[in-house]
Amino acid sequence: MQILVADPIAEEGLEILRHYAQVDIKPKLKPEELKAIIGNYDALIVRSQTQVPAEIIEAGEKLKVIGRAGVGLDNIDVAAATKKGIVVVNAPTANTVSAAEHTIALMLALSRNIPKANSQLKSGRWQRKELVGTE
Repeated sequence: MQILVADPIAEEGLEILRHYAQVDIKPKLKPEELKAIIGNYDALIVRSQTQVPAEIIEAGEKLKVIGRAGVGLDNIDVAAATKKGIVVVNAPTANTVSAAEHTIALMLALSRNIPKANSQLKSGRWQRKELVGTE
């Protein structure tokens, strides 16, 4: 089995793939370059940079699966892949922890008036009494 990794992914993920298949890492391919070589691969792994439209899917003569290392599938023509019998998978919970961390960070920033303090500092003011947070 041959896998093309068209966008950067974690080295740990690549090591797992290498136990099961020949892995070629070719980031930043132009669409015409991807179309020219995709016929040699059984699987394609992308993130959000690489677009996988119908014409690339059609050129994937051996293609069995397209994996999206991330949440969305908006860069993959899922209908074209499905029509050709190619399975499309993603990692829907890939950013759950990161999203939770950002949510908590934003709640803390709001409770301590950090956005307002930042705005004041940028405009050359410092109204400390307006910036008292809540506990």
